[in-house]
Amino acid sequence: MVRILVIILLLMPVTIWAQDVKGGKDHRFITRYPGSVIKYYEEQDFHPYKIAIGPQTGYKKIDKWIETEGKFTRIYYVLDGTKTVTEVYRNYLSALQKGSFTILAKGVNDKRNVGKEVGGRTFLGTAYESNPYPTGKGITLLVGSSTVGGTFYIAAMINKSGAKAYIIVGGSQYKEGKLVFMVDIIEETAMDDGLITVNAEEMKKGIAADGKIALYDIYFDFDKALIKPESKKALEQIAQLLNGNKLLELYIVGHTDMKGSFSYNMTLSQQRAKAIVNELVNNYGIASSRLTSEGAGPLCPVSTNKTEAGRKLNRRVELVAK
Repeated sequence: MVRILVIILLLMPVTIWAQDVKGGKDHRFITRYPGSVIKYYEEQDFHPYKIAIGPQTGYKKIDKWIETEGKFTRIYYVLDGTKTVTEVYRNYLSALQKGSFTILAKGVNDKRNVGKEVGGRTFLGTAYESNPYPTGKGITLLVGSSTVGGTFYIAAMINKSGAKAYIIVGGSQYKEGKLVFMVDIIEETAMDDGLITVNAEEMKKGIAADGKIALYDIYFDFDKALIKPESKKALEQIAQLLNGNKLLELYIVGHTDMKGSFSYNMTLSQQRAKAIVNELVNNYGIASSRLTSEGAGPLCPVSTNKTEAGRKLNRRVELVAK
């Protein structure tokens, strides 16, 4: 996946707060509104998403959507204090415009409302029904107290060097003195029959950014841990990565889909990871001390196992930095 190197700064200094949920962090494309705290954080390597870009035209009906898919990040922020919905909305809108994003849809209603226009509370309910967030996680974007207030919504897109990404920001006044807003980022990934190829430089960038990178171009004989010859290019690139970064040590982690028994998939994923380590040590001169093989089986899916397209994404090898 081509990475878009975009940094968007909001208009005031930023503080990273200790109250952030474990693992929560600002996305490299756009930082938080000053003073807000991350209360929910989610990342998926691949996820479909529907972006609402027009008003609600009927009962739970929006006519204008953009359907996309790719790496998905969702960050839910809470802001205590006297800031208004309009202040937060204008700040995010200005940041996105200054970051060269194209605004696809926008709207704010600073009062308590049931508006169906873009940015209205009813509109937000319909927009997020197509992109639901989990219950039981304390997300109060579409609920509120007797002092519930206004709402806003922004959908934006950037396309650089053929790599496209979207940012969607939805927010509301949960109650007097408390604003909540959700930032969704979708980094489009071009899929060629479910296979993604990366070179050593892209592996390095991915590991630097995320601590890992998924590979889809190491092939095995069916139900076996025998590496196919067409995996040579990928193995060469892993070796190039390691030879060019002498301090880098890696876990080689095998992943499977959920077809077959759990124990079978755990064993197969471990055997395949071990086969890759052996290949790198025996045929590419990589020191065995720098590599550790592990098998995660079906435990860490990046997509659904109910479709073949999803299962292809789950069958992968990940390089994870130690």
